[in-house]
Amino acid sequence: MEAHQAATATELVLRDGVIILGAALVFVMVFRRFGLGAVLGYLLAGALIGPDGLALINAPEEMLHIADFGIVLLLFLVGLELNPARLWRLKQDIFGLGLLQVTVCGLAISGLIYAAAGFSMAASLAIGLPLALSSTAQVLPSLRSDGTINTPAGERAFSVLLFQDLSIVPLITIIAALSRAPVDPSAPTGLQLTGYTIGAIVGLVAAGRFLINPLFRLVGRTAERELFIVAGLFIVLGSAAVMESLHLSTALGAFIAGVMLADSPYRHELEADIDPFRSILLGMFFVAVGMMLDLDAIGQRPLFVIGMALALITLKATLLFGLALLFKVERRKALKLGLLLSQGGEFAFVLFAAAQSAALIAPEAATLFAAVVTVSMASTPFLMMVNDWLDRRSRRNDGDGLEGPETSPDSCAIVVGYGRFGQTVSQMLMAKGVSVTLIDSKPSQIELSGTFGLKVYYGDGTRLDLLRLAGAGEARAILFCLDGKWLNAHRLEPILEAFPHAAVFVRAFDRLHLMEMGAADIKFAVREVFESAVLMGREALTAFGFDCEEVDRVEQEYRDRDRERLEGQSRSGDLHALSHRMFAPDNRLADAEKAGSDPVV
Repeated sequence: MEAHQAATATELVLRDGVIILGAALVFVMVFRRFGLGAVLGYLLAGALIGPDGLALINAPEEMLHIADFGIVLLLFLVGLELNPARLWRLKQDIFGLGLLQVTVCGLAISGLIYAAAGFSMAASLAIGLPLALSSTAQVLPSLRSDGTINTPAGERAFSVLLFQDLSIVPLITIIAALSRAPVDPSAPTGLQLTGYTIGAIVGLVAAGRFLINPLFRLVGRTAERELFIVAGLFIVLGSAAVMESLHLSTALGAFIAGVMLADSPYRHELEADIDPFRSILLGMFFVAVGMMLDLDAIGQRPLFVIGMALALITLKATLLFGLALLFKVERRKALKLGLLLSQGGEFAFVLFAAAQSAALIAPEAATLFAAVVTVSMASTPFLMMVNDWLDRRSRRNDGDGLEGPETSPDSCAIVVGYGRFGQTVSQMLMAKGVSVTLIDSKPSQIELSGTFGLKVYYGDGTRLDLLRLAGAGEARAILFCLDGKWLNAHRLEPILEAFPHAAVFVRAFDRLHLMEMGAADIKFAVREVFESAVLMGREALTAFGFDCEEVDRVEQEYRDRDRERLEGQSRSGDLHALSHRMFAPDNRLADAEKAGSDPVV
């Protein structure tokens, strides 16, 4: 009997897995094809196969509990990008703008619900305060994918999202204080939850310093990639489990663990190992949200659901726009921030369930406003399109009066990005009379360059149409000197196909970025700090008394080994490939036969 039940359960898991992944695959491909984004595809795929659609899957809540781990992994990866010093630098946006956003938006939405739906004040607060939270699962992947999370605007958006995650504890406390249900003696009080939060954060920080970092140093010595994956998942699960046992946010625990590893030398490898799990589980999270969409509730009151979703988006965007202006954010960026965080968030489902358990709202109200949240989340891809349109329009406005490359004379080389890197590259070319067309997208940089008598053309030098206008079809070389690592092999492919006769040179951000571009047929790529680091190493060796001949030999040997390791890493995708070729205290370069005694030893 037990064997039969186990076999049936296995068959159900396999059947459900095929249905979920198949629906997600089809919808995401279609929506990506039309530029509508993956999230909307996942949501509609879930709605189609869920209980209110074709009823192919009938237990969305169970799937949601598993897929919630995608948000946990997402916050861990975000934490890896924010070391404690950087996080401290964001304290004003976190505890200033974030606090005001949750408070002002929560109270305003509660007032709207009280006036429009006729609920009691307690019920309006129990619904309105959770609606002030935005979708971390939607916004952060977008910020990470295009690299804007490391910009001031991206950091500000992340700061607000982080405070929203922190605010879950006080929001649960408020709901418990308003509760009409009998008091559960086993449930922790709001004061206890606050104490647990502070204690858990301190404990995780201490564990990160005294346990997590030493653990990864130990794992690093084994040079086994699988152990990094196991260790990474262990840390995420462990931190989430600690927070779960204290009735706190599991995502917050994972985020703190990530911050503690942000300065670790293994940060990039952890990110590469964990990210595939995050992508899959986050996709499944949105499928589960789509499956939980109550189409009957929407069908019974479609105007209310759609109208309330639009009112939610409009109110949050307007209020956040005004708050951002108070924090001296530029108007265009303030509007973008408002649109970016205007949707409802996934934590609203958790808080609605708490409000229902507290007898503050009826199950029908929880279902109705869960549909409002889902509809608002489905609007996010379209809001992102509005943001992109504003960006394009802003660039056009910023470029008013600036000359584009369509008027540039024919030249042998095109340098895209005339910052500190591009200036050195272009001046070396000009030193030997090579004709160069300079392109940059920052009006301030163009104006500054003009004061030195240099003509820099305005535009986005990664666009095919603009490169054609700049004469890339006849140029012998295109040199991308752009900051950051968003220009990857995927973005370079169309350029390489369109201009096969031009040698393409790329400035890489770091070693991983260089490995990612290994698949692209580019002429040359260099890490932006590689040569300056080699130069400092040379000077340091000279200061220790080594002669020029020996310094040259060390440099050449290092370059050869580094190139060999990079080729091996690119082929295998393993950051630890050929690690035995690295210099270390127990793996030094043998003295040359002609060299004299070692000045250091």
